[in-house]
Amino acid sequence: IGTVSPRRLISLGGVIPIVTPEEMAAVDAAAPVPVDTLVDRAGREVARVALAMLGAAYGRVVTIIAGGGNNGADGRVAGACLARRGVHVRMIDASSCPTVLPPSDLVIDAAIGTGYRVGTTRCWVAPDVPPTSRRGAATMVLAVDVPSGIDALTGAGGPGVLPADRTVTFQALKPGLVLGAGARLAGDVEVVDIGLDVSGARQHLVEPQDAEAWWPARSVDAHKWHGAVRIIAGSPGMLGAGRLCAAAAARSGAGLVSLSSPGVDPGARSEVVQPRLDATDFAGPVLADLDRFDALVVGPGLGRDDRVAAAVRTLIAAAELPLVIDGDGLFAAARGDGIAALLRSRGRPTVLTPHDGEFELLTGERPGHDRVAVTSALAVELSSTVLLKGPTTVVASADGSVLVVDHGDERLATAGSGDVLAGMIGAALAAGASADHAAAAAAWFHADAAHRGPRHGLLAGDIVDLLPIARSDRR
Repeated sequence: IGTVSPRRLISLGGVIPIVTPEEMAAVDAAAPVPVDTLVDRAGREVARVALAMLGAAYGRVVTIIAGGGNNGADGRVAGACLARRGVHVRMIDASSCPTVLPPSDLVIDAAIGTGYRVGTTRCWVAPDVPPTSRRGAATMVLAVDVPSGIDALTGAGGPGVLPADRTVTFQALKPGLVLGAGARLAGDVEVVDIGLDVSGARQHLVEPQDAEAWWPARSVDAHKWHGAVRIIAGSPGMLGAGRLCAAAAARSGAGLVSLSSPGVDPGARSEVVQPRLDATDFAGPVLADLDRFDALVVGPGLGRDDRVAAAVRTLIAAAELPLVIDGDGLFAAARGDGIAALLRSRGRPTVLTPHDGEFELLTGERPGHDRVAVTSALAVELSSTVLLKGPTTVVASADGSVLVVDHGDERLATAGSGDVLAGMIGAALAAGASADHAAAAAAWFHADAAHRGPRHGLLAGDIVDLLPIARSDRR
């Protein structure tokens, strides 16, 4: 995904679908050609990728670990193709794989694929892969569909996984390639076309061209009240949350940003309007002036005072414009009669941005391994867009569809980073983006800006300053 990506995704072009193993099995069953034809196509693609990794065929040594199912069959077809090109192929049955493999230039992992499930499938313990006999270079590993020992649904890893330099997967990504340990252990991922129909996929990966297309362009005749964002954030001791949120909204293209930290002067930068509000009785004054704004962000650093929470709930229920609820706003929304009744009555686009702890606050339990399923279920229940933060960000819409952003890395795990993201989503909503596109595009550019900073010591404020560069480079 360009020079700033943590890894490469080599796609078959267009929007990249993500399908679960169960969905993929249904797609395979509905295929207009026999299974043997699909296996032959898949095996030939594996051989093509293997040759590209090797750089040459004659004299190269490839070890293939092949299981008993279609994954192993793909590996055997690949082996036959490679042998015809002059590669020395060593085929090893996965059921009797030695603990240490003999030296080779490439190992093809076709042992299990999508069939592995943590806790329900026989454990896979990866063999040791010694350096190749040629030039002392490290042996490369190519995984077929999913690295063996990775749960293709959740990305959770079993007791032993053979890390891949590259994974070739068929027709669509699997969730386990972008979530959990799978996202780290799959290496570069190549999605290849073998003639299957995945047009009904309900999950898709967000790519740079998607993020750019979803973020509305500012017109040449725009003025400051076009795309104006109102922010209620910050409190004594947590003023930075509001400042970061407001700065991010401004740097993301909002025409005007108005920030209030109830009961205190926010101390934000001079470009931000900063009207004073009462410490607790602020819902009425905010609502009275909202008709001039295009989006509202509520919650970063507000604190959890009962009176503040009550005012926030009043705002959420009565605000007739797109809304982002973040941080302490989620705590407030979960109070009283609960969040479901509060949000169902809104009738306006709403984006919730929980991390795992806030997700537990909303639902009573942490997300668990299947982050996609639980985020989608919550979005449907609340008739809202839910953005679940994490190493891979999951954005679920009210209709249950999901967008996945796997562009981020550990640089985003810093205090204030979530406040920046909330301001960005507010700016995208104010510009006219739909709730799911605003959340997904903001998450992608949020990560992209972080990639442009130092690997160590990046602060949330640095992300804010890098946002215009991340956006401009995509124009």
